[in-house]
Formats: sequence, structure tokens, C-alpha cells
Amino acid sequence: MKKVLGLDLGTTSIGWALVNEAENTDEKSSIIKLGVRVNPLSVDEISNFEKGKSITTNAERTLKRAMRRNLQRYKLRRDNLIEILRENGFISDNTILSEQGNHSTFETYHLRASAATEKITLDQFARVLLMINKKRGYKSSRKAKGTEDGTLIDGMEVAKKLYNDNLTPGQYCLQLLQSGKKYLPDFYRSDLQAEFDKVFDKQLSFYPDFLSLELKQELQGKKRDAVWAICAKEFKEKGFELVGTKRQGNTSQQKTENYELRVKALSEKLNLEQFVIVLQQISIQLNNSSGYLGAISDRSKELYFNQLTVGQYLMNQLAKNPHYSFRNKVFYRQDYIDEFERIWETQAKYHNVLTPELKSEIRDVVIFYQRRLKSQKGLISFCEFESREIEFVVNGKTIRKTTGLRVSPKSSPIFQEFKIWQNLNNTKVIDKKTSASRFLDQDEMNTLARELFIKKELSSSEALKILFKNHKDLELNFRKIEGNRTISEFFNAFLKIIELSGHGEHDFSKMNADKTIELVKEVFSALGYNTDILQFDALIKGSDIERQPLFKLWHLIYSYEGDKSKTGNESLVEKIRVLTGFPKEYAAIVANISLQDDYGSLSTKAIRKILPHLKEGFAYGGRKERPEELSACEYAGYRHSASSLTKEELNNKNYKNHLENLPKNSLRNPVVEKILNQLVNVVNGVIEAYGKPDEIRLEMARELKKSAEERADMTTAINKTTAEHEQIRQILKKDFGLNHVSRNDIIRYKLYKELEQNGYKTLYSNTYISPQTLFSGDFEIEHIIPQSRLFDDSFSNKTLETHETNHPKTGKGNRTAYDYIKEKYGETGNEKSLDNYLYRIENLCNKGVISRTKYNKLKMKESDIPEDFIARDLRDSQYIAREAKGMLEKIAKEVITTTGSITDRLREDWQLVDVMQELNWEKYDKLGLTEIIEGREGQRIKRIKDWTKRNDHRHHAMDALTIAFTKRSHIQYLNNLNARSDKNGIIYGIETKELFRDDRGKLRFKPPMPINEFRASAKEHLDKTLVSIKAKNKVVTKNINITKKNNGTNKKIQLTPRGQLHNETIYGSNKVYTTKEVKVGASFDESLIAKVSKKKYREALLKRLHEFGNDPKKAFTGKNSLTNNPVYVDEAKTIVVPEKLKTVEMETIYTIRKEVGPDLRVDKVLDKKVRQILEERLKEFDNNPKQAFTNLDEYPIWLNQQKGIAIKRVTITGITNAQALRDKKDKDGNLLLNENGKTIPVDFVNTGNNHHVAVYRDAEGNLQENVVSFFEATTRASLGLPIVDKEYRKGDGWVFLFSMKQNEYFVFPNEKTGFNPKDIDLLNEANYHLISPNLFRVQKISTKNYVFNHHLETQAVSGDVLKSKKQLSGITYYFIQSLPPIKDIIKVRINHIGQIVAIGEE
Repeated sequence: MKKVLGLDLGTTSIGWALVNEAENTDEKSSIIKLGVRVNPLSVDEISNFEKGKSITTNAERTLKRAMRRNLQRYKLRRDNLIEILRENGFISDNTILSEQGNHSTFETYHLRASAATEKITLDQFARVLLMINKKRGYKSSRKAKGTEDGTLIDGMEVAKKLYNDNLTPGQYCLQLLQSGKKYLPDFYRSDLQAEFDKVFDKQLSFYPDFLSLELKQELQGKKRDAVWAICAKEFKEKGFELVGTKRQGNTSQQKTENYELRVKALSEKLNLEQFVIVLQQISIQLNNSSGYLGAISDRSKELYFNQLTVGQYLMNQLAKNPHYSFRNKVFYRQDYIDEFERIWETQAKYHNVLTPELKSEIRDVVIFYQRRLKSQKGLISFCEFESREIEFVVNGKTIRKTTGLRVSPKSSPIFQEFKIWQNLNNTKVIDKKTSASRFLDQDEMNTLARELFIKKELSSSEALKILFKNHKDLELNFRKIEGNRTISEFFNAFLKIIELSGHGEHDFSKMNADKTIELVKEVFSALGYNTDILQFDALIKGSDIERQPLFKLWHLIYSYEGDKSKTGNESLVEKIRVLTGFPKEYAAIVANISLQDDYGSLSTKAIRKILPHLKEGFAYGGRKERPEELSACEYAGYRHSASSLTKEELNNKNYKNHLENLPKNSLRNPVVEKILNQLVNVVNGVIEAYGKPDEIRLEMARELKKSAEERADMTTAINKTTAEHEQIRQILKKDFGLNHVSRNDIIRYKLYKELEQNGYKTLYSNTYISPQTLFSGDFEIEHIIPQSRLFDDSFSNKTLETHETNHPKTGKGNRTAYDYIKEKYGETGNEKSLDNYLYRIENLCNKGVISRTKYNKLKMKESDIPEDFIARDLRDSQYIAREAKGMLEKIAKEVITTTGSITDRLREDWQLVDVMQELNWEKYDKLGLTEIIEGREGQRIKRIKDWTKRNDHRHHAMDALTIAFTKRSHIQYLNNLNARSDKNGIIYGIETKELFRDDRGKLRFKPPMPINEFRASAKEHLDKTLVSIKAKNKVVTKNINITKKNNGTNKKIQLTPRGQLHNETIYGSNKVYTTKEVKVGASFDESLIAKVSKKKYREALLKRLHEFGNDPKKAFTGKNSLTNNPVYVDEAKTIVVPEKLKTVEMETIYTIRKEVGPDLRVDKVLDKKVRQILEERLKEFDNNPKQAFTNLDEYPIWLNQQKGIAIKRVTITGITNAQALRDKKDKDGNLLLNENGKTIPVDFVNTGNNHHVAVYRDAEGNLQENVVSFFEATTRASLGLPIVDKEYRKGDGWVFLFSMKQNEYFVFPNEKTGFNPKDIDLLNEANYHLISPNLFRVQKISTKNYVFNHHLETQAVSGDVLKSKKQLSGITYYFIQSLPPIKDIIKVRINHIGQIVAIGEE
């Protein structure tokens, strides 16, 4: 008997099944246990994973944390600066370092501006230094170029030339082109904008009917195509149509012509089309120099030309406009340093304390100190071949650590060549006619390797053209072959250099590699450049490989971090100039190359050992077609895969008793790390409870077996298909009258539409299909290659054919489409013959109607059927699959992977398809939520309304059960169906042993036990299955922060919250009067009566209250309620106090500042006057907020037009309950107190999700609650207090009962069935079938508002469910809005494998 563990590994769940599998006829298979572990991922985690993004959900929090660190560093610099200033007598403890009194708002700005030219006092100078310390300027990195923020411009020499010679950028460029120069510089945005304005204004004088200032404004900031579109629309309305005349001449001539037009446009009339072309060209340059970085460059230019410091520039702006905003008005770091130098030198004339040593300390050590970026090398993975795991003991604890060589960057020329040869050794040439295939020979690989050396990639067709004359008759097994991305980037830069140096225009993509290299070498030699950068030998021994100029060039760019220059790469440009001999402007082109920023899976050392063998034609991991041939890895002395161990090695291998959790951040993808760690927990749980399995059988969700790029493509395709299928569903309901549209109906319709280009005629018999007969029995979905020959149920193996053609005996039978047509209709001579059939399908393929894959199957002979169809899907090479399989191989001798298609086939053969519906039928049928529909063939179909098996978590366990009984022979049989005809072969032997024919003669796999027994046993175990879900119990994580000190290190234990403490929005607070209508009753004590709005009511109520000894319960309830015993206002007893009264009180509301925009709710604006102005604006635009509140810069909403004050942001009401982050301080950091001498809380936040609800019984026996937010729970943890406060109000007689957290489990009593959890042993697995219907998990908690979801339900309880499916209450969910209903529920804890291991609060 073999103990087998079956695992269905998905993104958010793990289904598992432990079974005993009979190994001979004397033994009997059985099910030991089934289970499901749910690993809930956030929406972002799932979305990022499916899109192929290895982004942690903490990425945004990490970014915010970096911002907080920057703020903290600024504060440390400020404190250090204040200390130095105090030590040197600039300030004392009593010195005021900020503006004080009226009219002092910009006093420090005045001081900063004047300090550059005149004397200020030392304490004033201290204030200036503190201001400079606050904003130190933009320190550029070379990586900034080309970002969406725009481009940094360092063209001061060019700007001076334009200024001195009174030139526009267009005039200067024309001068350069006419003098034979090819290199054109970058320009500042302000110079380009000035040219744009000059051109437009001049042409406006010629075309006043076509051009306008409004059009000029609309064109600002628009891209090239948008400029044409806007002008075309404007001109067409005025009677002129832009047609786009075809330009004459080559690119160089057109370029010169463009600049000639730009110059001419400044003084002469252009035709309108020429004018638009000029605007387009200027706009291209404007967009390149725009954005955040372009604006920095422009401001820096203005400082230079006007000889201003930053402070003087800012003061000038304030003088022009007192409301000028300093937000994002940043300058280069060097501009601030220049200002510091100028101010210091000026003030040093007046103050002896300002020594060079002090200047150096303040400038270099404090204000402008910039630490080097922390090395990230520790995050780079280790090479799988050149690393090992070591163990050592620290403080009595065994630490495991990986040591060895790190993996190579993908941009390395060595890695790039390795990747090329790895791909070439796996490339096959396929004959389109015969489907015969072979690997490339050595000469062919060498030829392609030369081409790929300088090319980013070669398409399949390009590669075939290079190698073969009959390339049209051939195809490759890859759509493209990836080349050397790094060197192709270099050659793109070299191409630009050749063009700019005046050596003609070339297209390297149309030239072969030898001619390209020869051309570049010839030009570079003539210009005196280093031609050694054009070649690279990856096989050079030792360190000589790093001395090659091309390697040095790559390493310069790869490793360069930036310098102190304005553009951040001046030093790099100089180093490239020295290495290559390029002039500075050409070296800058190379310096701006962007390289791949990720890493491979092997170290450079391992690659260099393997590469020679790859070049000799040995595949990286070997070829299954050549089992006798060693792999390149084996020749290099490495074992490529653990699965390549021999039988003897497997038997002698030392297997572990349990799996170990993956260290944090040990994998490249945090989602994968979570999934695999949950797998570890499940497997360990099974081993602990039931012992080690002899064998593990594993199926992974499709997305887990795919690479990041493939997952992204798959997600896009699924989204597209889902939308397409929904459209088809509506068509079939509307046009074809189908009430219940099945998946098969949709496929049938898609196959029908595929035949549209063939006149809706079938491909084999050429029979017309009318819409009326599409869903009749006359036509059927036909497998092009029979499933008895190839286990392929994909869309590409299906078409529509007549019932007669599809008949298994009288029709096509087990033949391929090609063989059937050839035998049935002959090779030529009629419209149905083979030649016409081949013409039809080729025509459909060329038009893109059918895929190339379907086309190949339609013309495939039986002899061409591949033997490894399923093996292609059984790939363990992908990152996630390899990791999972590798982990499991540490504890089990055999780990077999299977696929979803095999699981589907076995589940159908073993009649397990409807088990999930049968398990759920009774409870839904009692509620009337089932139906029996009639199929198109008259069959009765039972169905639960709005339900699928995926609504029940247990379907994962059902799949795992099928996987557990999936033998290697099952996979081998389905993978080689075409070999069944060999009566002496293995496949026929498997068929004889493992399959049988059912009543209809169809081959079915034998079940592991009799069908009825198997189904009954599966249901019994599923009925007892309790789904385990990962709960988020941890509030904080203990981290040990280690910092260096002179004599060693400091260790500090720090608690890190396990989630977001509060929502990001910061609120202010306001007190406002609020009115409420309150019924007079027991709550009407003196404090509440004081809030009653009418004085006469207050007095009458107080009088009644005093009569009854200030006891509101006696005064206003029972016989003294206002209904039974009215309270009169007057002595005549004619005016009665109403039962409901209006109260008025001051209430704190929390507010936020919001931009005025289309989404603004005007009724929430706090300021009455502002609200009225906004309402008036809305009325002007017919209450259309999109029109009223957009383009506010051009059409401002004035608060005070005379003073130029516009409404841009407003204060609106936000939330009603919030937590203060801090107490209010004045601008000097001193706490402010209110009139009662108490601190004033400020900066309010919404504390977000609740962490738990603690439930108590009070002294009177009533249930009470205490809702605790995650913020509060974290605070308690940081103070060392218990997170759940069991002592809460103990002095008032409250007794703690239990707490409720999200995803915690509770067993509910059920009055209808008589189930009471207190009457049974909840720890006894024999009672799980009774517990399961009554086991619920906490989904959502708030004050007296609890939502519980049944543990089997996969869908969250939504508002729609609460409204429309109330009959499911108590069955699939509980929605409870008071405490009494939870008084008898019992809390339980369930482990990873679905066992109840604890009852009540722990």
C-alpha cells in the first residue's frame, strides 16, 4: 500500500488529499483525509501577480516610509545645525528663529535675498541658513533622463549664444546644419516657448481670421499629433482643410527644410500647412524639455542670466505677486550651494566667526551632506550552482545562511551571450509540409549568433531568411530569438554618432552584422575612435575578460551612480570620452543608454564554465530527444536538476522529516513566498497528523506555471475573452432564443463565426450551416485530431461538422481531418477533394480567421501527431513550479506533476463532476433555490440557481482527491495516445491494465475503487471537511535593528505594525452647532435637558425632573411618560411639551481641504460664503460640475477679484469620528494650551479597520462590547499591554467572554435543526459532519454590526446578498446587529489541515 498526498496548489488556496493507493490486487485503495487551506490575498496582490508584476503590497508603504525618513533626516540636520550655531555664538537659547508679529510673513525671505549683498546680523544669518537647510535642491541622477518628469537641460553655453546673438533655437539649429554640423543641442524650455510665441504672433498678423489667442492657448503643451488635430479642426470650421502634403527628399533634407521654415516663420508669411509643421516641430522639443525637470533647468537658467541667488529670485516673484506659491519651485542642488557660497563670502566680510573651517563644516557635514545610497547587493539572489547553505549558532540559536556567488546582471555582455546560445540550442527548424523538425546545426547557430551579437532580437522569419533559401517552407519553434540587448543598445548609439558625424544615414536593422561592424569600424577608425569597443570575446580566460574595452564600457554605465554635476553624469561622460575617444557630445549619447536592471539566475563564474559547451552545441539542460547526450551543465560539472538523480541516488538520498519555511524575502516575488509558505504549513501539518507520504502528486494553477510575462499575457487574454463571451451570451439569448447559454453554446457560436469567410460552410464536407440549424442535432463540435489520438480539447482542435461526418463508425472516426478527406474525397477532382480543402484552410489562415495552430492540425497526418503534447504543459522549468517541486523533493522520493486537463478527464471518468452540487443540493432545494431545466435534447438538468462548484471551497479538495489517484501511467497514456495501435507497446499495455469501456463503448480510466463506493467515500470525507483559512492575528512584528558604532553594534528591538495604522487623509477639526430630534425618556437628565432648543420646554422639564429627585427614569417613563402624564408649559395647562424635542449642541466635525473640481460636493463646503460662490458658479453652467469646475487657471472662481484671490481649494466636512495624531504646537515647537489649560489635539485620522471586538457580560447579565481599532491594538502592543483587554471595566462587574477577529471561527447553535455546540465534543473529528453546517467565520466587525460567512463559502457576503437573499441567513451567512444572538456561539481554532485544536478564548 502506498500513501500518496495529492496537492492542488492555487494562488489563494491549497486543496489536499491523503490516500492509500493499492499497489496490487490484494490491497484496496481508500481515502484517509481531505482538506482545504485558504490563503486570502488582497485584491492588489492577486492583480499584480496575475499581471506578472513582482510588486509587494507594502511597496506604497515603503515609499511613504522613505518620505518619513527623509523628514527625519532633515530634522536631524536642523538639530545639528542649531547646535553648531549655538556653539559658535550665532544664537542663544532665547533666540527666536522664526517670524514674529504682524507684517513679518516673508521676513526671512527678505533676509535671505539681502544677505547676498549686504550685512545681516548673526542671528538673522542663522535663520537664513536654517531656511536653506530646509530645501537643498534637486540632486540629479543620470537615470532621470527620459522619465515622464521631462529632461534635465545643461545648455548654459547654448543659452548664452542665443542671448548674445539674439537667436531663436530654430535659427541656431539652421546655422549648425548649414555649417555641416549634425549634432543639435538641447534647449531650455523658456527659449523654445519664446520661439513658439514669436512664430505664432507673427503668423497671427497674416491670418487674423484663422488664428487667435484662444487657439494659441489651446496648443500650449500639446504633442505633435495633437497640434495637427487641433489646427485641422479649427481651420476646417473656417473653410480651410489641412490635407498633409507628402514631403520630398530624404530625412536629412526634410530636417533642414523644417528649420528653414522655422526661421522664415519669424518674418514671412507661411502657408497654413507649413505653419502647422513649424508648430509641430517646436512642440516636439518643448515636450522633451517640459515637466518637473525641465522647469528646474529653466529656473536655473534665469538665475544665471540675471545673476540672482535662489533667495533673490523667490523674493522677486513675491514682489510681483504676494500670493505666489513656492510649491515645487525647486532648483538644482548646485544653485543652492552657489547661493550658500555667495552669502557666506558676503557675510564673512562683517563677521570674523565665519571661518573657512566653519563654512566647510556647515556646508559639507550638515546642510549639503548626502550619504551614498545603501548597497542593494544583499538582495541579489545567490547562484544555484556556486552557493551553499551553512549553519552556525548565535546566542544559542541555529542560523542557516546561504553563502557563495551572486547572480549576474542580465545586462552583462557575458550573460547576454550565454542567453543567446541557450536559446539557439533549443531552436528547432520545422518543415511546414511534413512537420518534420530538427535542431539547428553548428554552422547555423554560429551564423545566427553573429547576427544576434548586435541585434536586440530576430523574428522567426528573419532568422529563416538568413539561414535558408527555402525559408517560406520552414518555421521555427519560437516566434522570435532574443539577441544581445546590451550591445544592440551600444550599436544604436553608434548609429546616431555616425549620422551626427556626417557619415550618412544607415539602417542597421536591414544590414547583416558583419557589414554593420565593418561600417562602424571604418568610420570610427577614420575619426580616431577606439574600435576595440566593437568586439567582445566571452571565452577569454581569467580576469582578461574584464579588461576588454566593451566590457569596461558596459561596466562604467552599469555601475555608475551619479555625480555632483547638474545633470548627474558629467564624470561618466568624461570617463566614456577617455575610453572611447568620442567627443563630449557623443560620449553623452552613450552615457544616456538605459540597460536592463534585473538579474539572471546564475553567477558570472557559472556562466563562463557553461558557455563553452553551449557554443559546442550542447543544450543547457540536455535534450530529451538525445538522452545519451550530456548537457552543457553536466560538462561544466554542474547538475542541472535534482530530478535528474538516478534511482540509486534517490534511494540513498537523505530525506527531511518536515519542510522548512522560506526565509523572508528569499524569493523574488512576495506573493509566491506566501503561497509556498502556506504549502509548507499544510504539508507539515499532514506529516505530523498522518505520517510522511511515500509519494506526492501535484497540480498547479495555470498562472503558477507561467512566467511573469506569460501571466501578464494570460490575464489580458482572459479579460478579453470574458468580455467577448459576455457579448456572445447576449447575442445567443436575443437572436437565437437560448434561455440557458452554456459554455459549449458559446464555443459552438465562435466556431460558426470562424466559418463566415467560408460562406458558413463546414471545412470537411463543405455543407452550409444556417442560423436555424446551428443549435440543432444536425451539426456537432468535431475534434480535428481525435481525442483517441491526441489528448487535446482546446479550441484550436475543434470545428463544426455534420452529424454524419462526425459519426464514429460511418464518418471520420479516429482519423485526422487530413487523412479523412484524402480517403473520402480523393486528392483532386472535386470541390471537397484534398487540394481544395487545403486551399480553403490556407486562405482562412492567411486572413487571420483561424490560428496557425489550428491550421497545422487541420493539415496534420496521423503519422505527424506529436508524442509529447501534454509534456509541453508538464513543465517544471518555471520559477514557481521549480521552487515548489524542489521543496517537496526534500521529503518525498517521488514528486509527480500533473495538469488541469488530465485532472478534468479523470474527474469525468470517475463521475466526480457533480459531487459538489449533490452535497449542496438539499440545503438549497429546501429554500426553493434549485431548478430543473430541459436541455435541447429533452434531457432534464438539475441546477442550483446562481451557483457553481467554485462557490464551495471544498472543490479544491475534490480536485486534490483526483490528483492523489493520478498515476504516472495515466499521464504517460494520455501523453502518447497515438502509440495505442502498437499492441506490443507500453501504451497499449497501460490501456489494457488501467482503462475499460463503458456502456456506450467509450474508454474510461478505472477508478481507484468501485464508482459508487468511491463517490460515497468522497462525499463522506467532504461532508466532514472543515475549511482552514489564514487569519491575520499578528498586530506587530518584532524586528531587531542593528546599527554600527565605534566599538561594535547597537541592537534595538522595534515593533513594526503588521498593517496600516490609519487612512492616509489628515483631517482638521471644527466645532459646529448640530440639531437632533430626541424622544423624552430615561436619558433626559439635566445635561440633556440643557441642550433642548426652546427655553420654556427646558424649564418645564427641569421642574418635573426636580420633583422626582433628579431621577429621569422616574420622571419621564412608565406612568410618568409624556403620553401618560404630560408636562405643561403654562399654568393653564394648555401648552404641552411634545414627546420629541429638538436639541442643539456644539459638535466636533473633522474636515479636509479639497481641490475644486468636478467631483466636489458643494453642499459639504464648510464656509457659507465660499459655498454660495460655488453654487452661483454651478448655476452659470446649468449645474454641470464638469464645465463649472475645470480649467480654473484660465477661468478662475474669484473670492476677491480686486486682490487677485481665487478659490482653488476649499474646506469640506469629512468624517465624524477620528483619532488625533499629535498635539498642537506653535511655529517654534512649543505646545499650545486651550482656555482650560489642556493640550489641543490636531491632525486627525480615520483609524480604519477594526482589529477585534471584545465581548463581556456586565453585572446585570447583559452582553456588552468593546470595539478596538487596529490603531488602538497596535498602541497596546507597543506599550506591552495585552491586545485583548480581559480586565476591561472589571471594577464595574464586567466579565470577559471572548473576542472576535476577522477570519476567526465560531460554531453557532441552530434552533431549526436542534444543533447545540455545547452538547457535543467539538474536538472529536467524528462530529465534524455536524459542526460543518454551523461553522462560520468572522467577515466584518463594527459596533453592534457583525457579518459571519459560512466556512465553505468562497464569496464574501455583499450588500446585495443581504438584501436579495435573506432566505440564506443562518445557512450561508449571519448578519447580526445586536449582542443577544451571539450569546451561545462558541469560538474554535482550526489548524492548517482543518482540525479543531482549541475551544474558546486562548
